[in-house]
Amino acid sequence: MRRRFSKGVIAIVAIVTVLAAAITVGVFTLINRVTPFRETGEGCKITTPGGTLELEIDQAQVASVIAAVAARRKLPERAVVIAYATGIQESKLLNLPFGDRDSVGVFQQRPSQGWGTPKQLIDPVYASGKFFSALVKVKGYLKLPLHEAAQRVQRSADGSAYAQHEDEGKILAAAFTGRVPKAVHCWFPEPTSTPRTSGTATTTPRPPADRAMRGLVHALGANATFEAASSRDGWLMASWSVAHAQKFGLRRVRYSGQAWTSADGENGWRPDTTTPKGKVDIS
Repeated sequence: MRRRFSKGVIAIVAIVTVLAAAITVGVFTLINRVTPFRETGEGCKITTPGGTLELEIDQAQVASVIAAVAARRKLPERAVVIAYATGIQESKLLNLPFGDRDSVGVFQQRPSQGWGTPKQLIDPVYASGKFFSALVKVKGYLKLPLHEAAQRVQRSADGSAYAQHEDEGKILAAAFTGRVPKAVHCWFPEPTSTPRTSGTATTTPRPPADRAMRGLVHALGANATFEAASSRDGWLMASWSVAHAQKFGLRRVRYSGQAWTSADGENGWRPDTTTPKGKVDIS
């Protein structure tokens, strides 16, 4: 005998099917974003001798935070490469509020495994710090193949997958650590509101401290001059500022005879003879 279903049951099944498909498409779209489409009118480009990458602005922000946390801890560039390759594999360098089981954040760390609370782990500063704290405990991590070092931190199902992102990690690390000058530029629609002008100040944070820079940008009304202890620190802070320009309403970043402006962001850095020597100037 053929079993018949009521119209109500059929309707419920149809609704569930449609919702499942929509959720699947939405999640797939989010976790598989790699490069921005030019049609969106915003994005970031990373250019180094090792290659070129395009990122979405939120990916660039996460990348700049990872580099800042590593620099604050005085970690070598290899540690940053490992972190980037891990982040790309785990989340496409996106600060995801969800993941497999209870995994969250850029490194998909699990609260149930002692990494921290969900609220802590969706803070890229905290998540990066936890990743690096675990990485430096891996004996000889600087000499290990990248995927082995990453796997000893992550304990994932397939540790070999991290290896495929090593080249991308090297490009990002060369740029966001400041080793390669003017390697990061972003573009986005010009803000219509007038930028904050609460005054200009010169300060020397413990560079490059991500939280300190964020706090200063807020407190100083997006007008500040940072002392750069070295060219590398200066370009790290400049790259961080460009990556966060849209978020904080920055219109110009100047350093080492170069300037980036939001009005001409897609064309990158341009010569600027008014740049204060040895200082990163943002406004």
